[in-house]
Amino acid sequence: MHTRTLGQSLTVSAIGLGAMGMSQSYGPNPGSRNDMIAVLRSAVEEGVTFFDTAEVYGPYVNEELVGEALQPVRDQVVIATKFGWDIQDGRSVGLDSRPERIRRVAEESLKRLRTDTIDLFYQHRVDPDVPIEDVVGTVGDLIAEGKVRHFGLSEASAATIRAAHAVHPVTAVQSEYSLWTRDPEAEVLPTLAELGIGFVPFSPLGKGFLTGTVDASTTFAEGDIRHRVPRFRAENLAVNQALVASVRQLAEAKDATPGQIALAWLLAQQPWIVPIPGTRRVARIQENNAATALPLSADEIADLDRLATQVGVSGDRYNAEHMAYVNR
Repeated sequence: MHTRTLGQSLTVSAIGLGAMGMSQSYGPNPGSRNDMIAVLRSAVEEGVTFFDTAEVYGPYVNEELVGEALQPVRDQVVIATKFGWDIQDGRSVGLDSRPERIRRVAEESLKRLRTDTIDLFYQHRVDPDVPIEDVVGTVGDLIAEGKVRHFGLSEASAATIRAAHAVHPVTAVQSEYSLWTRDPEAEVLPTLAELGIGFVPFSPLGKGFLTGTVDASTTFAEGDIRHRVPRFRAENLAVNQALVASVRQLAEAKDATPGQIALAWLLAQQPWIVPIPGTRRVARIQENNAATALPLSADEIADLDRLATQVGVSGDRYNAEHMAYVNR
């Protein structure tokens, strides 16, 4: 597995693993908790060193899962988790990035993750009621105390990133980015390039769409978040098939899978981009990792870019409620 550097000094595998789907969001898990522990440990054996979780996933149980799975190999891996939601009675009811809340989350996450230090601590969504300077200052204090190593932001605007970075270095920004979600390109990616901040795309396979396994006839299980995502409505999926059809065509020509093409495209954008596809199967981890050895020519990248621009995407990537939390 190749490695990449986020920010100035956080070295991680070129492709990480998003653990969220092991606990929520994509319908019933095909395996048991012990199966997921085995998958996480197998990921390390396959060369993955970068793992992503959050207190809100579950809530709490995903951090516990990651903590138990990675405890035996803690010195070999980088664990990222997140704060920022107001969790009441087992569900998120809004945002809360007050300094006292950040500190409480850090202490609780450390226990669940079975570690002394959080490698990368993201603000999960920007809280408009708490100045970003107060948020960054609090995490900076945690870094000084040795409880956190690096600070990150998720789904933040370029202006917020600049304001945060002026207080304490931002190591990484996490947002959705893929061939069919190009939002960060206009302002966020140029800002990160200027400031020397890494970028961590989540849903780099378009929540499964770019693997070529989803079409207008696909039905999603109870509890699958794609029920609530506008671009996964049947009428939008039918329109969006043109993009994945071309990705599949290129994949066949290169003896690869559509998902590998989508990941290779992301890796080719910048050397400081580290996607974190999620999966619950070791075979998918192996498939995803192989994308690091799949070269795309400049012409192939240009063709994919041109096609994505021409075809466009039908439907938002979140419903209206969740879109309101983005790019503050």
